[in-house]
Amino acid sequence: MTRKDPPFDSRKSRILQMGREASPSSTREWPGAPLGLDIKARIAEIDTQALDHYRLARLRAELVKADVAGALLADPMNIRYATGTRNMAVWTMHAPGRYVFVATEGPVVLFEFGATKHVTARANVVDETRNSIPWFYFLAGSRIDEKAELWAKEVVDLVIRHGGGNRRLAVDRCEPWGAALLTREGVELIDAQVPIEKARTVKSAQEIACLRLAMDVCDIAIERIRASLVPGITENQLWALLHDTNIAHDGEWIECRLLASGERTNPWFQECGNRVIEPGDLVGFDTDMVGPFGYLADVSRTLVCPGRKPTPEQRKLYELAQEQVLFNIELIRPGLSFREFGERCWPVPEEFVPNRYMMMVHGVGLVDEWPSIAYAQDFAAWGYDGVFEENMVVSVESYIGEVGHKEGVKLEQQVLITKSGAVPMSKAPFLDAMEV
Repeated sequence: MTRKDPPFDSRKSRILQMGREASPSSTREWPGAPLGLDIKARIAEIDTQALDHYRLARLRAELVKADVAGALLADPMNIRYATGTRNMAVWTMHAPGRYVFVATEGPVVLFEFGATKHVTARANVVDETRNSIPWFYFLAGSRIDEKAELWAKEVVDLVIRHGGGNRRLAVDRCEPWGAALLTREGVELIDAQVPIEKARTVKSAQEIACLRLAMDVCDIAIERIRASLVPGITENQLWALLHDTNIAHDGEWIECRLLASGERTNPWFQECGNRVIEPGDLVGFDTDMVGPFGYLADVSRTLVCPGRKPTPEQRKLYELAQEQVLFNIELIRPGLSFREFGERCWPVPEEFVPNRYMMMVHGVGLVDEWPSIAYAQDFAAWGYDGVFEENMVVSVESYIGEVGHKEGVKLEQQVLITKSGAVPMSKAPFLDAMEV
């Protein structure tokens, strides 16, 4: 490859050092704190008033641009962003019984299960809390039509009362028969995910503090995984350490089960199971960890199980994956377009292209967020353009594994985009994994 960039070794050294310095406070806390971090003290540092008001203001600014009366949100991630409230988030992903109406100019009206209204009674930015009207089959049974009519009547009333004549409503999740009831009453529906994803893109100082806290918890879990990786342990037993560490530090859940060992590391995206890990196996994992305050820590590491030194093939795979991540991190800076990034990014060797990771970079916030940046060869099929901005947080991805070969390496680093470039947020090292 012909490049005008600095020599790779110097870039690698600089980025790895940036990662080690990403959150120096947590390093001091690990040895003496019972859980690894003084989680109560770290949580107390977050100004939740500022956090919630910033996010609501960002959303409302996008609703103004979208020219809507307001937004009706049922996705738990979107409710969390708009209101700062959490209530049975995983369950309500498939049982949408709570929702919120956010007027572009007017009140925030949160609809909760009647028996749980006390859970969110002290929300910073909610003006009114009402009983929700669940109209999914589990709770409504044969009365779905009746409950859906009541639900729609209440929503339409809010649009009329607070829309100032505007009957356009941004909606994220709504069954088609519910949408039909709203449109029957003259409400025009648009996709709420567009304005809310745009709102979530640029992080406030408090959001960055939440993301750093989540990553500090995640780094402790990675160190526990590294220390516990011995021949005879199962994939599930190893993966449980991530859950245990997260919950002990007031974290929330793990999005996936992406830990695989040995021949199960190629191709990627195989979920962990009861396979017993053997000496010399590669063990790759992708954290997808929703931590304290609901913010994501999304990094990937690949380790070698002790008992046998890494093979030349394993080292080759690892070095290539590491170079891809570090090279692409070095490219990212405010003002660079996604298309430009795709044109200048690290070229994946031809033999690894078929099994390459599905994207090069994706946004990070409460969960995976906009953008998702495609490889140049995929741009015509599903890519889209945009621009990196200061205070975006993204994860830079790599998977290197050849079709038909035994193993593959998954690496990923989460970075904060600053004025001068991208700064790694995780201190969990790359190099140590292959130095056994």
